Amino acid sequence: MSWGFEQAMQRASSAGGVKQVLVEGVKNVVDMIFGVIPVVMAIGTVALVLAEHTPLFNYLGMPFIPLLELLQIPEATEASKTIVVGFADMFIPSILASSIESDLTRFVIAALSVTQLIYMSEVGALLIGSKIPVNFFELFVIFILRTLVTLPVIALIGHLLV
Repeated sequence: MSWGFEQAMQRASSAGGVKQVLVEGVKNVVDMIFGVIPVVMAIGTVALVLAEHTPLFNYLGMPFIPLLELLQIPEATEASKTIVVGFADMFIPSILASSIESDLTRFVIAALSVTQLIYMSEVGALLIGSKIPVNFFELFVIFILRTLVTLPVIALIGHLLV
């Protein structure tokens, strides 16, 4: 605790004044507005068009069908495409799931889309644009691993609740 406090005090002493912190913050906000928001909007729009008008996400979701069937998720084929489209944007899986009748399947899709956490339209664009040394493939691997870890837990909770 004392070491952490000492480190915090050293960092605070080198931070500069309030004016410098505010100027740095405004620069970060402007960079986000003009650098990230257009990317977020473009990725989200392209992903929705691809999901609605092409079979791309149907094919990418096929490997998840056996897993969804093993977890006894109804309408596994329809749900499978929503899993992979979650990499593009957090809201698209819910849009695609609007035609699914099963409450359990809709619960799993909604919960999974929130827990996947790496969306190229938001977090992924920020990470790639930052100084963090991560590339597109590594983000996709993280996304798949988070999906594979959380899907069984969400399915279990769904079976208990629904």
